[in-house]
Amino acid sequence: MKSSEIRRAFIDFFAERGHLQVPSSSLIPTDPTVLLTTAGMQQMVPYFLGLERPPHTRLTSIQKCFRTVDIDEVGDESHLTFFEMLGNFSIGDYFKAEAISWAWEFLTKWLGVPPERWYPTVHPDDDFSYWYWRDKIGVPAERIFKLEDNWWGPVGATGPNGPDSEIHYDRGPEFGCGKPTCGPGCDCGRFLETWNLVFMEFYKEPDGTQRPLPRKNIDTGMGLERISLIMQGVGSVFETDLFYPILTEAATIAGVRYKEDGRVDRSLRVIADHARGVTFLVADGVFPSNEGRGYVLRRVLRRAVRHGRLLGIERPFLGQLAEIVIELFSCYYPNLVEQRERLHRVILHEEEHFQRTLATGLARFEALVDQLQHAGESIIPGDEAFRLYDTYGFPLELTEELAREVGLTVDRAGFERALERQRERSRASAGRFADRQRERAGLYAQFAERPTEFVGYERLEAEATIVGLLGITQPLEEAEAGDQVEIVLDRTPFYGEAGGQVGDTGELRSETGVVVVEETHRPTPEVIVHRGQVREGWVRVGQRVVAVVAAERRAAIRRSHTATHLVHAALRRVLGEQARQAGSLVAPDRLRFDFTHPEAVQPDQLEAIEKLVNDWIVSDAPVAVRYQPLGEALAEGAMALFGEKYGPVVRVVAIGDVSKELCGGTHVSHTGEIGYVLLTSETSVASGVRRLEALTGPAAVRRARELVDVAARSAHLLHVAVERLAEEVERMQQRLRAQERELARLAAELALERAVPLVEQAPRVDGVRVVSARLEVPSLAVLRRLGEELRERIGSGVIILGTAIENRAALLALATRDAVERGVDAGRVVERVAPLLGGRGGGRADRAEGGGGDASRLEEALAVARAEVERQLRGEATS
Repeated sequence: MKSSEIRRAFIDFFAERGHLQVPSSSLIPTDPTVLLTTAGMQQMVPYFLGLERPPHTRLTSIQKCFRTVDIDEVGDESHLTFFEMLGNFSIGDYFKAEAISWAWEFLTKWLGVPPERWYPTVHPDDDFSYWYWRDKIGVPAERIFKLEDNWWGPVGATGPNGPDSEIHYDRGPEFGCGKPTCGPGCDCGRFLETWNLVFMEFYKEPDGTQRPLPRKNIDTGMGLERISLIMQGVGSVFETDLFYPILTEAATIAGVRYKEDGRVDRSLRVIADHARGVTFLVADGVFPSNEGRGYVLRRVLRRAVRHGRLLGIERPFLGQLAEIVIELFSCYYPNLVEQRERLHRVILHEEEHFQRTLATGLARFEALVDQLQHAGESIIPGDEAFRLYDTYGFPLELTEELAREVGLTVDRAGFERALERQRERSRASAGRFADRQRERAGLYAQFAERPTEFVGYERLEAEATIVGLLGITQPLEEAEAGDQVEIVLDRTPFYGEAGGQVGDTGELRSETGVVVVEETHRPTPEVIVHRGQVREGWVRVGQRVVAVVAAERRAAIRRSHTATHLVHAALRRVLGEQARQAGSLVAPDRLRFDFTHPEAVQPDQLEAIEKLVNDWIVSDAPVAVRYQPLGEALAEGAMALFGEKYGPVVRVVAIGDVSKELCGGTHVSHTGEIGYVLLTSETSVASGVRRLEALTGPAAVRRARELVDVAARSAHLLHVAVERLAEEVERMQQRLRAQERELARLAAELALERAVPLVEQAPRVDGVRVVSARLEVPSLAVLRRLGEELRERIGSGVIILGTAIENRAALLALATRDAVERGVDAGRVVERVAPLLGGRGGGRADRAEGGGGDASRLEEALAVARAEVERQLRGEATS
C-alpha cells in the first residue's frame, strides 16, 4: 500500500465519522515558547484550552513535524528528524471508547493488518482503557501491557496532558531479543510503536499540579513513515516510498550501493532524512543562523554535508536531493514548488559555505585528536571546540558526534564560555559603529550621489534593493548570520534619527535571510543607514528586501512627536513668546523638551501647561501636513527652529489652530491618538535653558495609574480620604519635627548629665582644664549644644568632643577666652586631627569643627587632639 493510499484512507475513514480535515500548520509554530512544530496536536492546543473556537469538534490532519531530541540516533533504521503525523482529534466531543474503537477498526479492517499483530499498552491507573481493550475490543489480556510511560506530557513546561494508550505492531520474532519478557517497550525493536491515543484530561500548571480540564479531549498520532513500513513490508522506514527515492539518488551521486556496507548505509540514511528536513524547514521560512530554529537547520544541513563527505561527495548535492523531495511531496505541500527557487539558493549557499571549510576543519579535528590521544587526554577543550565552530563552521553537536566516533568527549561548558566571550566582543563591535562615526564618513560618502528615498510617511513596509553593505572598517559584498552590519537601501520606510526623533527599528527580509534593524540614522541628510545584525541566513549587495518597520514602536514615537509640538505651543501660551525650543528628544512613550526661559517654571504654570496639552488631545484636532516654499510657510506663521537648515521647500505640520511648525518627523493624524500626556519633571539644563520631561500614551496612563495606586494605599494606611492625603502628611511632618526637637532636647539633657562629671574630673594642664571625650548623641546639633553647655560650666578650659553619626566621625573643639589667650587654637587642633578620620576640619581659635568617614579611629583622634592642646599650652611647636 503506497503512502499516498494510506494518506487518503486515513482522511476518508475519519471524514466518514464526522471529522473535518484541517491543513498541516507550518513547522514554525505560532507558540513563541516552542521552537518547532513537534506534534500534530500543537495547532489544536488553543482549542483544547478553550482559547479559540474550533472549526469543528471533530478534526483530522496530516501534520508535518520536526524533532531534534533523537538527532544523534538518526542514521539507524528508525529515528527521524522530519516526519508526518496522522491524527484525529476530539474537542470536548467523543472520548476513550470511540478513539480506541476507531483506531482498531482502521488498522484491522481498513488496512487489513491481522489483529494478532497488534499489542496495546495502557497506563497502570487507566482502568477504563484496559477494560475496553480486553472486554470490548477483544484483545487477550496477555497482549495488553501496563506501562508507566503511557502518559503524554505537555509540549512545553505547562499545558494539556493525560494518559495514553499506544498500539504496537509485532514485526516478528526475527526482529526480537528472544527473551521471555520481550514485549512492547522492549529496546530490541520487535515491537514498533505505531499509533498513540492520548486522552487529554488535565492541564499542568507551572508549579506541577494537574488541573482537570473542563472538557476532555482526544489527541492521536500515528507516524506515516511507520505505518508505511508496515503496509509496504520493508525492513525500515528508509525503504518505504517516502525515503527510498531520496536515498537511492544520494547513493547514485556518491557512487555507492545501499545494503552493502553498514557505515555507508548509515550515512545514506542520515542524508535522506536530513534532505527532507532541510527542504521542509527552508520552505516554511527558516534560514540558517547560529541561534534558535535557524541553528537547527544549519546543524542538520551541515551534518548531511559531512556524511556526504564520508561517502566521497565533495561537491554541493543537497539541492539535487531537495528536488526529489519536491517531486515526492509537492502534491500535498504546494509551497515546496512555490519556494523552489529560494530553496535552491538557500541550500546551495549554506552548503557551499560549509564545503569551503569542511576539509580543513576535519583536518584540524584529526590533528587535535592525535595530539590529545598522544597526551592521554579524553576531553576536547571548549576553546578548541569553539575554534571548530567559529573558524570552520562546525556546530557543537557535530564536533561532539565526531568526538564520540573516536572515543572522546567535549568540554561543553568551556565551549559555552568561549561563545559568550565572542558575543561580548560582538556587542562591543556593534558599539564601535557609533564610536567610529567620523572615521566612517568616507564609507558613507559613496552613497551621497544617490540619496535614499524615504517612503515612511505613507507606509511601514516597502520593497527595496540593498545598495550598500558596510562592516566596521570596509564595504562588504555579503554578510552572514551573526554579522553586525550597516545597510543602505535605495528606498526605505525607516525613519533615520533626525530633529530629535529617534530612528526606527524593525526587519529587512530577503529571500535568503533576515536582518534585525536595531537603529536607523542619517550620517548625511541624504543617506539613511540601517544598523543591526543578520539574524538568519545571509544578505548581499543587489538583493531585493522587504523593509518592515516595527509598527507599535513607530506609533508610540508618532504620539510623542505630536505631543512635543503641543507642549511647545502650551509653553508659549503660559510662559510667553520667549519660550522657544532649544532641543528635544522624541522616543517611544516619552519626550524631552528643552526651551528658553530665565527661571524655574512654577507648579501652577506646569499644571496649566499639562492641562492645555491634554485639552488639545481631547479635542482630537486634525494634524495636517503639507509642503510649501520656505518664505510662504514663514509668512503664514510657521515656526522654524533656530540653527536648523531648511531647503527652498519645507514640510509644515499644522495641528488644528494650535501649532504650525516646520518639521520632518512622523506624526499622528489626530491629536486624540496621543491619549494622554503626563509631565514628570522640570529642571535646569543651562543658564536660561529649562527642560521638561513627559510620558505619552500608554506609558503616561500606566504612570498615572501607579501614582493613583500609591496615593490610595497611602491614604488607606493613614486612614484618611485621598483628597486629604497631602494635608495629613503635612500635619504628620509637623508632629515629627516637634517630636524630633523634643528628642534632641532630651538627648542633650541626658548627654549633659553624663558629661558634667567629665568637667569636674578633668585634669589640668598648666592650670587649664582639658576635657577630651567621646559621647553618643543623635546629631551634630546636639553635640554643638552640649559643647556650649560644657564650656559654660568649665569656666576656664578646653572642650574636645567626638561622636559617630551614621558611621561618620564628627569633632568639636571649644576653648574659653583665657585659654585662647594662653595659646590654645581650637582651629589648629581640629585641622591637625581631622585627617586621621579621613576628612578635614578647622575654624576659629575658640571654636572649630571637623570630621571624616573613618569613625573607627575616633578614640585615636581624641588622644591626638588632647596632646596637641597640651603642646599649645606649653608653647611647644607642632612637629
